[in-house]
Amino acid sequence: MKKISLMFFACLAFALADDGIAGQEFIAALSIVGAVIGLGIAALGGGIGMGHTAAAAISGTARNPALGSKLQATMFIAIALIEAQVIYTLVFAIIAIFVNPFVNYGLFQFS
Repeated sequence: MKKISLMFFACLAFALADDGIAGQEFIAALSIVGAVIGLGIAALGGGIGMGHTAAAAISGTARNPALGSKLQATMFIAIALIEAQVIYTLVFAIIAIFVNPFVNYGLFQFS
């Protein structure tokens, strides 16, 4: 892990040493990187949460088969709530990329 972080910061130093990147473009690039990392973390957390939810529902159904339909309905509600959090992160990532308040122009200009 130390080697990976050292490599990351070494590459970051070379990237920031370039004078060719303007401030607006740099902020837009960092917004894209932040959106991708944030969405990746949210998707990873959502996937882990859905896995635990499904495992708990299967375990509950195995212990008491008569409650299978109730547990399945509760599981679907829980999975929908977990997925909603990932979708909210996707919306925030799209806002950070396309409607960035720190950049005077949008990433893609349609004129």
